[in-house]
Amino acid sequence: MPRSIWTGAISFGLVNVPVKLYSAVSKKTVRFHQLHETDGVRIQQKRVCPADGEEVAWDDIVKGYEISPDRYVVVTSEELEALDPKKTRTIDIEEFVELDEIDPLYYDHPYFLLPGQGATKPYKLLVTAMEKAGKVAIARVVIRTKEQLVAIRPLGEVLAMATMNFHDEVVDPESFDDAPGDDVETTKREVDMAEQLIESLTAEEFDPEKYHDTYREAVLDLIEKKAEGQEIVLQPAEEPEKVPDLMAALEASLAAAKKDGDEADAKKPRRRGATASNGSGGSKKSTAASGRGGRSKSKR
Repeated sequence: MPRSIWTGAISFGLVNVPVKLYSAVSKKTVRFHQLHETDGVRIQQKRVCPADGEEVAWDDIVKGYEISPDRYVVVTSEELEALDPKKTRTIDIEEFVELDEIDPLYYDHPYFLLPGQGATKPYKLLVTAMEKAGKVAIARVVIRTKEQLVAIRPLGEVLAMATMNFHDEVVDPESFDDAPGDDVETTKREVDMAEQLIESLTAEEFDPEKYHDTYREAVLDLIEKKAEGQEIVLQPAEEPEKVPDLMAALEASLAAAKKDGDEADAKKPRRRGATASNGSGGSKKSTAASGRGGRSKSKR
């Protein structure tokens, strides 16, 4: 069962709602250890001073900020602790904004906020009010001595909270030299075909369960086979494909998307009483299946 990593209260005007903080994700990264190839023993990491080659104990290590090559300003732990934000147990809501006003680039790590002891009713009231208002709360909270900017929004019956990147931490896309400039032009036909391709690949709604980390699954499968003593035959690396003609690529992509859509429609069970054919031997496509009209918006 998940354990809360922080307890406190949401400060909303003069109202405090006790809450408990839980991480909303559990990463499934495959982790490897460094081993000595000769005997398979795990490698030890040691802190060695390059000046004298001696191992350095933790008590003899200080923090230094490099201000120029090989020139550092030493900062003590006591000096840093004096700058730590005041430890509080409140999530202070500063304002409410529209969800679509927040670019996803600003989101960092997701959490769940659940009601604390005896806070079920005020918590439910806050969830309901925010749901009806359709707003996202922007707040500040101190977690593990670090002040965080966070966004809080209702998600079903609970509150979801995401830590956010500050504005000066987000890279300005105009700072890249590789960004296309005004001298690059596209034709109306190219844009129309690209829009058709997007429409043909548009789903009725986002279904996260259909996506899997295929690389992690392949790595775990490789590990299991090697643990069983199976011989692994490496496949030759594929040569990178040349960039095709844009219009030819769009036309080929549209044809492939249409073929995939027709095959998917053929596999769908027909409803009782539905017409089996359209008179030419092909199955009819419903409005929803073609992706036009009646398409429900995915929930943010």
